[in-house]
Amino acid sequence: MLTILKKKFGRGNNKFAKITKLKQLEQDSWTIDKFVQIFRRVAKESKYKKRALVEEFKRKINTNIRCKLTDTKQLLLSINKYFDRTINLDRNWSESRREKKWKKALILRLNILTNAKEI
Repeated sequence: MLTILKKKFGRGNNKFAKITKLKQLEQDSWTIDKFVQIFRRVAKESKYKKRALVEEFKRKINTNIRCKLTDTKQLLLSINKYFDRTINLDRNWSESRREKKWKKALILRLNILTNAKEI
């Protein structure tokens, strides 16, 4: 009897577990590249499709990237386009941060050199 119940209801619980795993997934400190890789795998197992999958993905990414993604004028029609656009935005944002740090360090060094010459 237990075997019959497991056969009949076991798959439903497994599907529920996969959907729950997708809903619990968060980007947190992962890079967007790593998060997309994990999200793709978990999403495939959950059997979510199209719009529901896109909405779930948008809820799970970091707020800064989500805001930039919603500001995009380009119409994104598939989850893969969302993945690509999000990865691109994250890389641009990371590059911008590196440039700002580099400029601050350069200005600081120039100020130190200027002050040293005045002494």
